[in-house]
Amino acid sequence: MSVPLSLEARVEALLFVADEPVSAARLARSLGASASAVEKALESLQETLQSRGIRLVRHRGLWHLATAPECGEDVARFLGLAGETRLSPAALETLAIIAYRQPITRPQIDAVRGVSSDGVIRSLLAKGLIEEVGRADTPGRPILYATTDLFLRSFGLTSISDLPPLTDHQNT
Repeated sequence: MSVPLSLEARVEALLFVADEPVSAARLARSLGASASAVEKALESLQETLQSRGIRLVRHRGLWHLATAPECGEDVARFLGLAGETRLSPAALETLAIIAYRQPITRPQIDAVRGVSSDGVIRSLLAKGLIEEVGRADTPGRPILYATTDLFLRSFGLTSISDLPPLTDHQNT
């Protein structure tokens, strides 16, 4: 005879098999539980997983399980991805500019970098780390770029506000 599982354990099972982030409301419907009970279970599970190899992440009202950032190198090595997913210094520089100044146009990025960013932007778009989010209300209506949810997940962030603050590095 099996022991009934807690709501937290049942929520964890659904998140484990989910192929995309899910809302608390969808989990509640699937489990026949109240949304507030599922929210409490999610928060409890999130706290439980803080010292584990996986984390429960909430982004834009959706929940998903993710590898703990501290385990990233181990996972990459295990999957045979070590060294293959590295971004070039130019890509990292461009990605940082976009992350901190989004939405931003290519000419604005080029002005900060001092060189053309066409190739790097194409690469970041292909990797799904940035996306087109509209057009600027300026002559020529240049494309505006911003980071994606994949960017946040890849860097272990729940939102752009998790980025470290920019500091002014002046030579004194």
